[in-house]
Amino acid sequence: MFFIGTDVSRDTLDHAVMQGSTLLFHRQIENEPEAIQAFIAELKAISGFRIANAVFCMESTGYYCNHLLDRLQKCKAHVVVEGAKKIRNTLGNIRGKNDKVDAIRIAEYAYRSREAPNLWQPKRPVIQQLSQLNTLRDRLIGVQKVLRVPLREQLGFIKRKIADQTALLNSRSLDAIVSDIAEVEATIAGLIEADERLSRLMKIITSVHAVGPVTALNILICTNEFKHIRDPKKFACYAGVAPFLNESGKFKGKARVSHMANKKMKALLHMCAFNARRYDTDLCQYFERKTVREGKSKMSVLNAIRYKLILRIFACVNQDRYYEKEYRRLTC
Repeated sequence: MFFIGTDVSRDTLDHAVMQGSTLLFHRQIENEPEAIQAFIAELKAISGFRIANAVFCMESTGYYCNHLLDRLQKCKAHVVVEGAKKIRNTLGNIRGKNDKVDAIRIAEYAYRSREAPNLWQPKRPVIQQLSQLNTLRDRLIGVQKVLRVPLREQLGFIKRKIADQTALLNSRSLDAIVSDIAEVEATIAGLIEADERLSRLMKIITSVHAVGPVTALNILICTNEFKHIRDPKKFACYAGVAPFLNESGKFKGKARVSHMANKKMKALLHMCAFNARRYDTDLCQYFERKTVREGKSKMSVLNAIRYKLILRIFACVNQDRYYEKEYRRLTC
């Protein structure tokens, strides 16, 4: 009966409260637990309002949503967290924006999708912790590249004495970053090893040839340990591996992958496919046959290898077994 759309920013939350398709009011509050609790109390004072007959909808804005999600979870509220682009695409042609208008549009989206809402499910604390550590690891590696790459590239263009001095002045920072990365990776490994389910899933995923622990960790985080995504086709679409047709009338375009994808996951799968092409005998023969004999594009064949790796991973996870090159299904 009630649909609350929230536009989330770092400092404020803009709420639009609708009863059915009718807008009741707009309220802006601070993005703090006390202010959120006061707003929920205000909602409960509305005639006929109950948490059980309300849907709270917001855009996915990372950890800026955490205060609101934490309070709503404690209230056992129905929550929908969607990407901004998906909400925008469902509302037709729209012009202009501000926080109030965005909140109203989010509430309208919740109302339109009321028949089959994609309710948010909280991740386990260990998955949330792994996600933050994985992000921290990526940031440290990025800083490491920012410092290390110029040192290597400047060698052929400046005097050796100046280059050595620059490298010496950077050495302590680089050593500290390397130490921090090693500590973060050790913490990640310890968390996975201490959790029986994650440890089992990690071993299953890395049993697939050419799939390493970094890719396996990102798959666990993206799929919420295979609770949100269990279908390999859906994951292929999410990772930008699935090609889509481009046809209209007599025009027959080439099938291409979509740019709406998790680019980091796609890059990791690409490196796995590249290594599989070199070290996996079956996939190496497949690559040669498709590119040399059939004249297929190398990138399209690499994309097909990405999909084969996804199929192998999900088959092993769904059947709770390690990857076997000569696997034979048992028959009764």
